Amino acid sequence: MDVILSVEAIGAVVGAILLALFVLGLRRRLIQRSGGTFDCSLRVALPADAEPTGKGWVYGVARYNGDRVEWFRVFSYAFRPRRVLERPSIEVEGRREPRGSEELALLSDAVVLTCEHRGLRLELAMSDDALTGFLAWLEAAPPGQRVNVA
Repeated sequence: MDVILSVEAIGAVVGAILLALFVLGLRRRLIQRSGGTFDCSLRVALPADAEPTGKGWVYGVARYNGDRVEWFRVFSYAFRPRRVLERPSIEVEGRREPRGSEELALLSDAVVLTCEHRGLRLELAMSDDALTGFLAWLEAAPPGQRVNVA
C-alpha cells in the first residue's frame, strides 16, 4: 500500500513538472507567434567604472511591437512583458564583447549593448545578427523622432 502511494506521488510530481515545462514552451510559442522576436539577455547596468561580472543577467526574449520592444523573461509564466522599451526613449551608449565571467553567463555569440532608457542604464546582450536588426529598427524611427545610436 505504501509503495503504491509512493509511486502515485512520484507520478504526480513528474506530471506537474511536465505540465510546467509544456506551459513554458506554449508561452514562448505564443510570444513568438506575432514574429519579430530575438533572444536577448538583460541587466540593469553597473556603474561605468565597475568591472563587468556575470551577475545580474536575466535570459529573455524580446519582441518588436511597433515603436516598442517588449522584453519577456524566459523562465516565467507571465504573458505580459517584464520591460517595455520605447524607441524614442532608447539611447545607445556603446557596445562591447562580454568580459570575464560574463562569457559564462551569456550565450556564446553575444554582444553587449549599453543603453539608457528613461534615465535607467541597461545592458542588452544579443547575437550579432539580432544587434544589427535592433540598431536598424532604432534608426528606422519616423521622421522627427530623436534617435541616438552609437
